Amino acid sequence: MNPKFRIGIVGMVHDHVWDVLQHFATDERATLVAAADPNQPLLDRIRSEYGVEALYTDYTHMLDREKLDAVIVYTDNVTGPYVVEAAAQRGVHALVEKPLSARLEGAERATLAARRHGTLLAVNWPTAWNPRFALVSRLAAEGDIGRIFKVRYRAAHQGPKAFNVSRYFAEWLYDKERNGAGALIDYCSYGSMFAAYLLGRPGSVTGVAGRFVDEEEPVDDNAVLLLKYEGGIGICEASWSQWGFGYELLVNGTEGSLRGEADGVYRVRRGSKEPERLEIPPLPAGQQNAADFLLTALASGEVPDGPCSATVGRNAQEIMEAGIISAQTGSAVPLPLLNV
Repeated sequence: MNPKFRIGIVGMVHDHVWDVLQHFATDERATLVAAADPNQPLLDRIRSEYGVEALYTDYTHMLDREKLDAVIVYTDNVTGPYVVEAAAQRGVHALVEKPLSARLEGAERATLAARRHGTLLAVNWPTAWNPRFALVSRLAAEGDIGRIFKVRYRAAHQGPKAFNVSRYFAEWLYDKERNGAGALIDYCSYGSMFAAYLLGRPGSVTGVAGRFVDEEEPVDDNAVLLLKYEGGIGICEASWSQWGFGYELLVNGTEGSLRGEADGVYRVRRGSKEPERLEIPPLPAGQQNAADFLLTALASGEVPDGPCSATVGRNAQEIMEAGIISAQTGSAVPLPLLNV
C-alpha cells in the first residue's frame, strides 16, 4: 500500500472546511496530521470530530514542526496568501478555499511563491464539484457550442447570516479588509472564475456594487461585474438578499447555448428553438471533490489545469480587483492590472 499523504489544516474560520474535511477523512490516500487556528474552540472541535491531536495556534509553528505534504487553507481571504507563501518556502503544497485572496496583490504573491518554490497551488471552487456546472463548463470548453462569446453566472441567496454561519465565519465575511468586499468577492468570484476559464482575461471590467437591502451591514450585499472581451462578454452576478432562483450558469456560443440550473442542464443547438435536457454524468475520478482533486494531483505529480488551477484563480482575482475599483470610481477599468 502506498504511503498516505500527510495533510495539515490551516484555519477553520471558514465554515466550508467542515464539509471538505469529511472527504479527506474518508479518503484512504490521506491522513489528517495537524491543524492550526488561533481559536481554541475550533481546535477542540477538530480534535473531537476528526481525532487530530497535533494542534497549534500559530500555523508557522505547525509548518516548522510537522512533516506535511500539503495544507488546506481555510483562513479569512486576506491571510490565505501568507499561508501559501510560508508553506511554499518549506516545500509544502497548498489548496486554498476560493477565492485565492482578498485582493489581487495577495493572489499575485501566492502564485509567485508557489512558482518560485515549485509547489502545487490550487483553488477549491465548490462549483467544480457540482455535476451540472461541471458538465456545462466541460462541454463549452470542448467546443460543443462553437466559439464562446458570452458567459454569465448568477450566484444569490439571502445572505450568510440567514444560513446561520458560525460567528467565526461571519466576523470576517462582513469585514471589507479581511474578505476583500462583500457579496462581490464572495459570489462574483464564481462568475469571475467561469469567465477566466472559458474566455480568459478580459480587456476591461465594469463593476456596480452596493448595500441595497441591508443598509446596516458594512459591505455590499449586491454586485454585478460586466467583462468586456474582444470577442464577447462576461457577466458575474452576486446577491446576499435574493429569494429563490439563486444559481445559474449560461454559456452562449456560435453554435448553440448551454444552461445549468437547479433542475438540470439544457442545450439549444443552432437552428433549433427547443432546448434538450442533457443527461448529467457522474464526476470523473480525480474530480469528485476537493480532497480527490488534491490527492490525485499529489499522486501524479502534475500541476492541475482547469478551473481550480492557480492561473485561473489568479486571473479571476484580477477580474474581481478591477470590479472593486470600478465600483468605487464609477468607470470601466482596463486590464491587465499586472502584466504576467
